[in-house]
Amino acid sequence: MKRKIWIGSLFLMLCFTQLSGITLDSCRIKARNNYPLIKQYGLIEKTRDYNLSTVSKAWLPQVTLGMKATYQSDVTEIPASLGNAISAITGQPFSMPSLDKDQYQAAVEVNQLIWDGGIISSQKRSMEASAEIDKQKTEIDLYALNERIHQLYFGIMLLNEQIVLQDVLLDELTANHKKVQSLVENGVALPSDADAVKVEMIQTRQRIYDLLSTQKNYCLILSAFTGLVIDEKTPLEKPVVNEPVEANNYRPELKLFAAQQLLLSNQEKALHASNFPKISAFVQGGYGRPGLNMFTTDFSPFYIGGIRLSWNLSNFYSLKSNLGKIELNRQQIDVMKETFLFNNTLERNQYQTEVNKLRENLKSDDEIISLRRNIKLAAEARLSNGTITVTDLLREINSEHIALQQKALHEIQLLMAIYQLKINVNNL
Repeated sequence: MKRKIWIGSLFLMLCFTQLSGITLDSCRIKARNNYPLIKQYGLIEKTRDYNLSTVSKAWLPQVTLGMKATYQSDVTEIPASLGNAISAITGQPFSMPSLDKDQYQAAVEVNQLIWDGGIISSQKRSMEASAEIDKQKTEIDLYALNERIHQLYFGIMLLNEQIVLQDVLLDELTANHKKVQSLVENGVALPSDADAVKVEMIQTRQRIYDLLSTQKNYCLILSAFTGLVIDEKTPLEKPVVNEPVEANNYRPELKLFAAQQLLLSNQEKALHASNFPKISAFVQGGYGRPGLNMFTTDFSPFYIGGIRLSWNLSNFYSLKSNLGKIELNRQQIDVMKETFLFNNTLERNQYQTEVNKLRENLKSDDEIISLRRNIKLAAEARLSNGTITVTDLLREINSEHIALQQKALHEIQLLMAIYQLKINVNNL
Protein backbone atom coordinates (compact mmCIF):
# COMPACT_ATOMS: atom_id res chain seq x y z
CA MET A 1 0.00 0.00 0.00
CA LYS A 2 2.81 2.40 0.91
CA ARG A 3 4.53 1.57 -2.35
CA LYS A 4 1.41 2.50 -4.30
CA ILE A 5 1.10 5.78 -2.39
CA TRP A 6 4.75 6.59 -3.07
CA ILE A 7 4.40 5.84 -6.78
CA GLY A 8 1.23 7.91 -6.93
CA SER A 9 2.93 10.87 -5.23
CA LEU A 10 5.89 10.64 -7.58
CA PHE A 11 3.53 10.62 -10.55
CA LEU A 12 1.74 13.73 -9.28
CA MET A 13 5.08 15.49 -8.72
CA LEU A 14 6.18 14.69 -12.27
CA CYS A 15 2.88 15.89 -13.66
CA PHE A 16 3.10 19.10 -11.67
CA THR A 17 6.65 19.63 -12.90
CA GLN A 18 5.55 19.21 -16.50
CA LEU A 19 2.57 21.51 -16.11
CA SER A 20 4.37 24.22 -14.17
CA GLY A 21 5.81 26.97 -16.28
CA ILE A 22 9.28 28.37 -16.55
CA THR A 23 10.16 31.22 -14.19
CA LEU A 24 12.31 34.26 -14.79
CA ASP A 25 14.60 33.28 -11.93
CA SER A 26 15.19 29.81 -13.38
CA CYS A 27 16.00 31.31 -16.79
CA ARG A 28 18.44 33.73 -15.24
CA ILE A 29 20.20 30.98 -13.23
CA LYS A 30 20.29 28.59 -16.19
CA ALA A 31 21.65 31.29 -18.51
CA ARG A 32 24.42 32.12 -16.06
CA ASN A 33 25.45 28.47 -15.63
CA ASN A 34 25.17 27.80 -19.37
CA TYR A 35 27.14 30.86 -20.49
CA PRO A 36 30.70 29.95 -21.60
CA LEU A 37 32.18 32.84 -19.60
CA ILE A 38 31.29 31.07 -16.33
CA LYS A 39 34.28 28.77 -16.96
CA GLN A 40 36.50 31.79 -16.34
CA TYR A 41 35.80 31.47 -12.61
CA GLY A 42 37.48 28.08 -12.44
CA LEU A 43 40.47 29.31 -14.42
CA ILE A 44 40.89 32.32 -12.12
CA GLU A 45 40.80 30.15 -8.99
CA LYS A 46 43.31 27.66 -10.41
CA THR A 47 45.68 30.47 -11.41
CA ARG A 48 45.38 32.01 -7.93
CA ASP A 49 46.11 28.66 -6.25
CA TYR A 50 49.16 28.08 -8.45
CA ASN A 51 50.52 31.55 -7.71
CA LEU A 52 49.94 31.21 -3.97
CA SER A 53 51.62 27.81 -3.98
CA THR A 54 54.63 29.22 -5.81
CA VAL A 55 55.02 32.15 -3.42
CA SER A 56 54.61 29.94 -0.35
CA LYS A 57 57.56 27.83 -1.45
CA ALA A 58 59.81 30.78 -0.62
CA TRP A 59 59.61 29.60 3.03
CA LEU A 60 61.02 26.20 2.06
CA PRO A 61 64.78 25.64 2.22
CA GLN A 62 66.40 26.91 -0.95
CA VAL A 63 69.08 24.56 -2.25
CA THR A 64 71.83 25.78 -4.56
CA LEU A 65 74.44 23.59 -6.27
CA GLY A 66 77.53 25.28 -7.62
CA MET A 67 80.75 24.08 -9.25
CA LYS A 68 83.72 26.00 -10.52
CA ALA A 69 87.16 25.48 -11.98
CA THR A 70 89.54 28.44 -12.09
CA TYR A 71 93.03 29.37 -13.04
CA GLN A 72 94.59 32.40 -11.41
CA SER A 73 97.74 34.32 -12.28
CA ASP A 74 99.06 34.28 -8.75
CA VAL A 75 98.55 32.52 -5.43
CA THR A 76 99.11 33.38 -1.80
CA GLU A 77 102.70 32.93 -0.61
CA ILE A 78 104.49 33.37 2.74
CA PRO A 79 107.07 36.13 2.47
CA ALA A 80 110.68 34.96 2.87
CA SER A 81 111.27 37.44 5.73
CA LEU A 82 108.30 35.95 7.63
CA GLY A 83 109.63 32.43 7.01
CA ASN A 84 113.07 33.41 8.35
CA ALA A 85 111.49 34.97 11.42
CA ILE A 86 109.49 31.81 12.12
CA SER A 87 112.65 29.69 11.70
CA ALA A 88 114.54 31.93 14.13
CA ILE A 89 111.78 31.55 16.70
CA THR A 90 111.31 27.79 16.31
CA GLY A 91 114.90 26.95 15.64
CA GLN A 92 113.81 24.80 12.77
CA PRO A 93 113.79 25.45 9.07
CA PHE A 94 110.44 26.67 7.81
CA SER A 95 109.08 25.85 4.36
CA MET A 96 105.65 26.49 2.80
CA PRO A 97 104.41 24.38 -0.08
CA SER A 98 103.48 26.41 -3.12
CA LEU A 99 99.78 26.49 -4.01
CA ASP A 100 98.42 25.41 -7.39
CA LYS A 101 97.16 28.10 -9.67
CA ASP A 102 94.40 25.84 -10.96
CA GLN A 103 91.66 25.46 -8.34
CA TYR A 104 88.44 23.38 -8.20
CA GLN A 105 85.38 23.52 -6.03
CA ALA A 106 81.91 21.93 -5.82
CA ALA A 107 79.50 23.11 -3.12
CA VAL A 108 75.90 22.77 -2.01
CA GLU A 109 74.30 25.64 -0.09
CA VAL A 110 71.01 25.47 1.79
CA ASN A 111 69.32 28.75 2.73
CA GLN A 112 66.36 28.96 5.09
CA LEU A 113 64.50 32.26 5.23
CA ILE A 114 63.75 33.28 8.80
CA TRP A 115 62.25 36.74 8.37
CA ASP A 116 61.50 38.62 5.17
CA GLY A 117 59.92 41.78 6.57
CA GLY A 118 56.44 40.69 5.46
CA ILE A 119 57.08 40.58 1.70
CA ILE A 120 55.71 37.06 1.11
CA SER A 121 52.51 37.66 3.07
CA SER A 122 51.98 40.93 1.19
CA GLN A 123 52.51 39.12 -2.10
CA LYS A 124 49.92 36.50 -1.14
CA ARG A 125 47.36 39.13 -0.24
CA SER A 126 48.07 40.96 -3.50
CA MET A 127 47.55 37.76 -5.49
CA GLU A 128 44.26 37.08 -3.75
CA ALA A 129 43.15 40.66 -4.40
CA SER A 130 44.15 40.35 -8.08
CA ALA A 131 42.15 37.13 -8.36
CA GLU A 132 39.17 38.86 -6.75
CA ILE A 133 39.47 41.70 -9.29
CA ASP A 134 39.41 39.19 -12.15
CA LYS A 135 36.38 37.49 -10.59
CA GLN A 136 34.46 40.73 -10.25
CA LYS A 137 35.28 41.70 -13.85
CA THR A 138 33.85 38.35 -14.91
CA GLU A 139 30.86 38.92 -12.62
CA ILE A 140 30.18 42.28 -14.28
CA ASP A 141 30.12 40.61 -17.71
CA LEU A 142 27.83 37.87 -16.39
CA TYR A 143 25.61 40.43 -14.67
CA ALA A 144 25.00 42.17 -17.99
CA LEU A 145 23.48 38.87 -19.11
CA ASN A 146 20.56 39.42 -16.71
CA GLU A 147 19.22 42.35 -18.71
CA ARG A 148 19.32 40.33 -21.96
CA ILE A 149 17.43 37.46 -20.32
CA HIS A 150 14.84 39.87 -18.91
CA GLN A 151 14.28 41.45 -22.32
CA LEU A 152 13.77 38.06 -23.95
CA TYR A 153 11.53 36.75 -21.17
CA PHE A 154 9.27 39.81 -21.00
CA GLY A 155 9.35 40.08 -24.78
CA ILE A 156 7.92 36.58 -25.08
CA MET A 157 5.29 37.39 -22.43
CA LEU A 158 4.25 40.50 -24.34
CA LEU A 159 4.09 38.59 -27.61
CA ASN A 160 1.94 35.94 -25.95
CA GLU A 161 -0.50 38.62 -24.78
CA GLN A 162 -0.59 40.25 -28.22
CA ILE A 163 -1.24 36.92 -29.94
CA VAL A 164 -4.15 36.20 -27.59
CA LEU A 165 -5.61 39.65 -28.20
CA GLN A 166 -5.23 39.27 -31.96
CA ASP A 167 -7.02 35.92 -31.77
CA VAL A 168 -9.85 37.59 -29.84
CA LEU A 169 -9.97 40.36 -32.44
CA LEU A 170 -10.09 37.79 -35.25
CA ASP A 171 -12.99 35.96 -33.58
CA GLU A 172 -14.82 39.24 -33.15
CA LEU A 173 -14.23 40.25 -36.77
CA THR A 174 -15.40 36.83 -37.92
CA ALA A 175 -18.64 37.21 -35.95
CA ASN A 176 -19.21 40.72 -37.32
CA HIS A 177 -18.43 39.52 -40.85
CA LYS A 178 -21.30 37.03 -40.53
CA LYS A 179 -23.60 39.83 -39.33
CA VAL A 180 -22.60 42.11 -42.19
CA GLN A 181 -22.95 39.24 -44.68
CA SER A 182 -26.49 38.71 -43.40
CA LEU A 183 -27.22 42.43 -43.81
CA VAL A 184 -25.90 42.24 -47.37
CA GLU A 185 -28.19 39.30 -48.12
CA ASN A 186 -31.12 41.31 -46.76
CA GLY A 187 -30.16 44.35 -48.83
CA VAL A 188 -29.35 46.51 -45.81
CA ALA A 189 -25.57 46.65 -46.43
CA LEU A 190 -23.40 46.69 -49.50
CA PRO A 191 -21.08 43.83 -50.54
CA SER A 192 -18.15 46.24 -50.11
CA ASP A 193 -19.02 46.46 -46.40
CA ALA A 194 -18.50 42.72 -46.05
CA ASP A 195 -15.27 43.02 -48.04
CA ALA A 196 -14.07 45.74 -45.66
CA VAL A 197 -14.53 43.42 -42.68
CA LYS A 198 -12.82 40.60 -44.56
CA VAL A 199 -9.82 42.84 -45.27
CA GLU A 200 -9.49 43.47 -41.52
CA MET A 201 -9.68 39.71 -40.92
CA ILE A 202 -6.87 39.04 -43.41
CA GLN A 203 -4.69 41.79 -41.95
CA THR A 204 -5.30 40.40 -38.44
CA ARG A 205 -4.15 36.93 -39.60
CA GLN A 206 -1.02 38.55 -41.05
CA ARG A 207 -0.28 40.25 -37.73
CA ILE A 208 -0.78 36.93 -35.90
CA TYR A 209 1.66 35.25 -38.28
CA ASP A 210 4.23 38.01 -37.76
CA LEU A 211 3.83 37.80 -33.99
CA LEU A 212 4.20 34.00 -34.06
CA SER A 213 7.39 34.30 -36.13
CA THR A 214 8.87 36.83 -33.70
CA GLN A 215 7.76 34.69 -30.76
CA LYS A 216 9.49 31.63 -32.24
CA ASN A 217 12.69 33.61 -32.75
CA TYR A 218 12.64 34.91 -29.16
CA CYS A 219 12.07 31.38 -27.84
CA LEU A 220 14.99 30.03 -29.85
CA ILE A 221 17.32 32.72 -28.50
CA LEU A 222 16.16 32.20 -24.90
CA SER A 223 16.61 28.45 -25.32
CA ALA A 224 20.16 29.00 -26.59
CA PHE A 225 21.01 31.14 -23.56
CA THR A 226 19.43 28.86 -20.94
CA GLY A 227 19.87 25.41 -22.44
CA LEU A 228 16.15 24.82 -21.78
CA VAL A 229 13.62 23.62 -24.34
CA ILE A 230 11.39 26.67 -24.80
CA ASP A 231 8.84 27.05 -27.59
CA GLU A 232 5.61 28.94 -28.22
CA LYS A 233 3.66 26.43 -26.07
CA THR A 234 5.94 26.75 -23.05
CA PRO A 235 4.13 28.64 -20.27
CA LEU A 236 6.03 31.51 -18.73
CA GLU A 237 5.09 32.38 -15.19
CA LYS A 238 4.53 36.04 -14.45
CA PRO A 239 7.14 37.20 -11.92
CA VAL A 240 5.94 38.12 -8.46
CA VAL A 241 7.30 41.55 -7.65
CA ASN A 242 8.26 42.32 -4.06
CA GLU A 243 8.02 46.06 -3.66
CA PRO A 244 9.46 48.40 -2.77
CA VAL A 245 12.82 47.62 -4.31
CA GLU A 246 15.58 47.70 -1.70
CA ALA A 247 17.67 50.85 -1.98
CA ASN A 248 20.97 49.21 -0.93
CA ASN A 249 23.32 48.80 -3.87
CA TYR A 250 24.88 45.36 -4.39
CA ARG A 251 26.26 45.86 -7.88
CA PRO A 252 29.43 43.87 -8.75
CA GLU A 253 31.08 47.10 -9.91
CA LEU A 254 31.24 48.26 -6.29
CA LYS A 255 32.90 44.99 -5.28
CA LEU A 256 35.39 45.52 -8.11
CA PHE A 257 36.30 48.97 -6.80
CA ALA A 258 36.74 47.55 -3.29
CA ALA A 259 39.00 44.76 -4.60
CA GLN A 260 41.09 47.28 -6.53
CA GLN A 261 41.53 49.43 -3.41
CA LEU A 262 42.52 46.34 -1.41
CA LEU A 263 45.15 45.46 -4.02
CA LEU A 264 46.64 48.95 -3.75
CA SER A 265 46.76 48.66 0.05
CA ASN A 266 48.62 45.35 -0.23
CA GLN A 267 51.01 46.82 -2.78
CA GLU A 268 51.70 49.68 -0.37
CA LYS A 269 52.46 47.20 2.42
CA ALA A 270 54.75 45.28 0.07
CA LEU A 271 56.69 48.46 -0.70
CA HIS A 272 57.29 49.11 2.99
CA ALA A 273 58.20 45.46 3.56
CA SER A 274 60.82 45.59 0.81
CA ASN A 275 62.73 48.17 2.83
CA PHE A 276 63.16 45.92 5.84
CA PRO A 277 66.24 43.71 6.28
CA LYS A 278 65.98 40.00 5.61
CA ILE A 279 67.34 37.33 7.89
CA SER A 280 68.13 33.78 6.84
CA ALA A 281 70.13 30.79 8.02
CA PHE A 282 72.49 28.97 5.69
CA VAL A 283 74.66 25.89 5.54
CA GLN A 284 77.22 25.23 2.83
CA GLY A 285 79.15 22.04 2.27
CA GLY A 286 81.55 21.20 -0.49
CA TYR A 287 84.66 19.54 -1.80
CA GLY A 288 87.54 21.32 -3.49
CA ARG A 289 91.20 22.22 -3.85
CA PRO A 290 91.89 24.14 -1.77
CA GLY A 291 89.20 23.75 0.87
CA LEU A 292 88.76 26.33 3.59
CA ASN A 293 92.45 25.96 4.36
CA MET A 294 94.04 27.80 1.49
CA PHE A 295 97.50 26.52 2.34
CA THR A 296 96.69 22.93 1.48
CA THR A 297 97.27 21.53 -1.98
CA ASP A 298 95.06 18.47 -1.58
CA PHE A 299 91.35 17.99 -2.30
CA SER A 300 89.41 18.24 0.95
CA PRO A 301 85.79 18.55 2.14
CA PHE A 302 84.56 21.63 3.91
CA TYR A 303 81.41 23.16 5.42
CA ILE A 304 80.28 26.47 6.79
CA GLY A 305 77.04 27.65 8.39
CA GLY A 306 75.59 30.71 10.03
CA ILE A 307 73.06 33.52 10.00
CA ARG A 308 72.88 36.03 7.17
CA LEU A 309 71.37 39.52 7.24
CA SER A 310 70.82 41.45 4.01
CA TRP A 311 69.39 44.90 3.63
CA ASN A 312 68.87 46.59 0.28
CA LEU A 313 69.00 50.27 1.16
CA SER A 314 68.62 51.42 -2.43
CA ASN A 315 64.86 50.73 -2.24
CA PHE A 316 64.50 53.86 -0.15
CA TYR A 317 65.44 55.93 -3.22
CA SER A 318 62.18 55.13 -5.05
CA LEU A 319 59.88 54.58 -2.06
CA LYS A 320 58.32 58.04 -2.12
CA SER A 321 57.60 58.04 -5.85
CA ASN A 322 56.15 54.51 -5.76
CA LEU A 323 53.89 55.46 -2.85
CA GLY A 324 52.82 58.53 -4.83
CA LYS A 325 51.83 56.35 -7.79
CA ILE A 326 49.73 54.13 -5.52
CA GLU A 327 47.97 57.17 -4.08
CA LEU A 328 47.17 58.47 -7.57
CA ASN A 329 45.74 55.09 -8.54
CA ARG A 330 43.66 55.11 -5.36
CA GLN A 331 42.24 58.53 -6.26
CA GLN A 332 41.45 57.35 -9.79
CA ILE A 333 39.47 54.41 -8.41
CA ASP A 334 37.56 56.78 -6.11
CA VAL A 335 36.66 58.95 -9.10
CA MET A 336 35.52 55.91 -11.09
CA LYS A 337 33.37 54.75 -8.16
CA GLU A 338 31.87 58.21 -7.73
CA THR A 339 31.09 58.40 -11.45
CA PHE A 340 29.47 54.97 -11.42
CA LEU A 341 27.29 55.81 -8.41
CA PHE A 342 26.27 59.11 -10.02
CA ASN A 343 25.16 57.43 -13.26
CA ASN A 344 23.60 54.58 -11.31
CA THR A 345 21.49 57.02 -9.29
CA LEU A 346 20.36 58.79 -12.45
CA GLU A 347 19.27 55.47 -13.96
CA ARG A 348 17.47 54.51 -10.76
CA ASN A 349 15.54 57.79 -10.75
CA GLN A 350 14.67 57.28 -14.41
CA TYR A 351 13.34 53.75 -13.81
CA GLN A 352 11.44 54.86 -10.72
CA THR A 353 9.77 57.65 -12.73
CA GLU A 354 8.84 55.08 -15.39
CA VAL A 355 7.36 52.78 -12.74
CA ASN A 356 5.25 55.61 -11.29
CA LYS A 357 4.03 56.63 -14.77
CA LEU A 358 3.01 53.08 -15.72
CA ARG A 359 1.16 52.62 -12.42
CA GLU A 360 -0.89 55.72 -13.17
CA ASN A 361 -1.57 54.52 -16.73
CA LEU A 362 -2.80 51.16 -15.45
CA LYS A 363 -5.27 52.88 -13.13
CA SER A 364 -7.10 54.37 -16.13
CA ASP A 365 -6.64 51.46 -18.58
CA ASP A 366 -9.60 49.46 -17.20
CA GLU A 367 -11.87 52.49 -17.40
CA ILE A 368 -10.80 53.19 -20.98
CA ILE A 369 -11.41 49.54 -21.96
CA SER A 370 -14.86 49.57 -20.33
CA LEU A 371 -15.83 52.77 -22.15
CA ARG A 372 -14.48 51.51 -25.47
CA ARG A 373 -16.42 48.26 -25.08
CA ASN A 374 -19.66 50.19 -24.44
CA ILE A 375 -19.02 52.34 -27.49
CA LYS A 376 -18.35 49.25 -29.62
CA LEU A 377 -21.51 47.48 -28.43
CA ALA A 378 -23.53 50.60 -29.19
CA ALA A 379 -21.93 50.75 -32.64
CA GLU A 380 -22.89 47.12 -33.32
CA ALA A 381 -26.50 47.90 -32.38
CA ARG A 382 -26.53 51.03 -34.56
CA LEU A 383 -25.09 49.04 -37.46
CA SER A 384 -28.02 46.62 -37.19
CA ASN A 385 -30.35 49.62 -37.30
CA GLY A 386 -28.47 51.03 -40.28
CA THR A 387 -27.56 54.32 -38.58
CA ILE A 388 -23.75 53.90 -38.96
CA THR A 389 -21.48 52.38 -41.57
CA VAL A 390 -19.34 49.30 -41.32
CA THR A 391 -16.29 51.57 -41.40
CA ASP A 392 -17.51 53.27 -38.22
CA LEU A 393 -17.96 49.89 -36.54
CA LEU A 394 -14.50 48.74 -37.56
CA ARG A 395 -13.04 51.91 -36.14
CA GLU A 396 -14.69 51.26 -32.77
CA ILE A 397 -13.62 47.61 -32.76
CA ASN A 398 -10.03 48.63 -33.44
CA SER A 399 -10.20 51.31 -30.75
CA GLU A 400 -11.28 48.75 -28.17
CA HIS A 401 -8.56 46.38 -29.31
CA ILE A 402 -5.93 49.13 -29.04
CA ALA A 403 -7.09 49.84 -25.48
CA LEU A 404 -6.71 46.15 -24.60
CA GLN A 405 -3.24 46.10 -26.15
CA GLN A 406 -2.25 49.20 -24.23
CA LYS A 407 -3.20 47.61 -20.93
CA ALA A 408 -1.28 44.43 -21.72
CA LEU A 409 1.69 46.53 -22.82
CA HIS A 410 1.57 48.66 -19.67
CA GLU A 411 1.48 45.56 -17.43
CA ILE A 412 4.56 44.04 -19.06
CA GLN A 413 6.32 47.40 -19.19
CA LEU A 414 5.68 47.87 -15.46
CA LEU A 415 7.24 44.49 -14.68
CA MET A 416 10.20 45.32 -16.91
CA ALA A 417 10.67 48.72 -15.26
CA ILE A 418 10.54 47.19 -11.77
CA TYR A 419 13.09 44.57 -12.74
CA GLN A 420 15.25 47.28 -14.25
CA LEU A 421 15.19 48.87 -10.80
CA LYS A 422 16.24 45.52 -9.34
CA ILE A 423 19.08 45.19 -11.86
CA ASN A 424 20.12 48.76 -11.09
CA VAL A 425 20.99 47.81 -7.48
CA ASN A 426 21.50 44.03 -7.96
CA ASN A 427 18.46 43.17 -5.85
CA LEU A 428 17.34 40.19 -7.91
